[in-house]
Amino acid sequence: MKQFYSFLAVLVCLNSFAQIPQGYYNNATGNGYTLKTQLFNIINNNNNALTSSSNYGGLWTLFTQSAFRDRYYENDNTLLDVYSEKPAGPDSYNFSSTSQQCGNYTSEGDCYNREHTLPQSVWSSAYPMYSDAHFVLPTDGKVNGVRDNFPFGKVNVASWTSTNGSKLGSNTNSGYAAGYVGTVFEPLDEFKGDIARCLLYFATRYEDQITSWNYSMFNGTSTQVFTNTFISILVTWNNLDPVSPYEIAKNNAVYDFQGNRNPYIDHPEYVCRVWSSACALATNEFEFASLSVFPNPSNNGTIYINTTTSIDDIQLISIDGQIINEFKNPTKSNETYTLDNLPKGFYFLKLTSNNNSITKKISVN
Repeated sequence: MKQFYSFLAVLVCLNSFAQIPQGYYNNATGNGYTLKTQLFNIINNNNNALTSSSNYGGLWTLFTQSAFRDRYYENDNTLLDVYSEKPAGPDSYNFSSTSQQCGNYTSEGDCYNREHTLPQSVWSSAYPMYSDAHFVLPTDGKVNGVRDNFPFGKVNVASWTSTNGSKLGSNTNSGYAAGYVGTVFEPLDEFKGDIARCLLYFATRYEDQITSWNYSMFNGTSTQVFTNTFISILVTWNNLDPVSPYEIAKNNAVYDFQGNRNPYIDHPEYVCRVWSSACALATNEFEFASLSVFPNPSNNGTIYINTTTSIDDIQLISIDGQIINEFKNPTKSNETYTLDNLPKGFYFLKLTSNNNSITKKISVN
């Protein structure tokens, strides 16, 4: 049941972080692209595990594990699909059986497949990329088909929208997404960070090969890897959507499957240590200037929201989409809003200013 989520999430976090092998990141001592290469040397040992078609087939079995199941929203043990999951309400459909693998499809909910978040056509479906579960996700076949080989971005006008709000359309070409005018695919806010960390992992794990591949997101280097537009999008999404218990559990399961880890899930701070310039620019592009929500988790029922943006409305929303409390035209002191006496649990904190909203995940222990 959803009301037990906060307790479960804390246990998952504690158990998952404990599973990072002792000393795994001891050599991650640098900054900038030096750190990125150090991380490459740590995680580039998954070749032997992923060099045959049997390992690609093994992804189906991997997706049946509890780490890839919904223990966080409906908590119904169905497949957690980032393109169909509705964090604040019931999903339109679910996948519960391995018999629902694609296959043919015509509509959402027909089947699920193995989506390469970085299209396999870019690297000619070669191994070990083809079977690398750190960036291959179980997703609805229809939505994956609509996404096709388009890059991820911030949609301005949607030409197609999935049942959970994932969108295909023209890139906004402004703010943190400025500089690209083509068609892009935008996942739900709840999973933007997940997608970003998949792609940043790919850029790090395959930095020794990536200059030989052409893609609209790439700039032809093995250092920054992505164009200015797309690294801005990815670091912004990483910062706005923190690592979730789902990602932590998945990271551990993939480590058991193929023997390496996604360092940006274990240490999300590495993103801004590697791509520091992009992070500095992205910070100024947030819809809420200099936004900080802390402490998170809170151990005393108090959450502080610090931002220079004037907030018109604050909603505390339960995991099942119910508004627990709402604060209209809240007052602030020294650029800080204070929420006291919050009940224990896991929540979405929706902040609205001038008809623009942003949602943060918070936990009260």
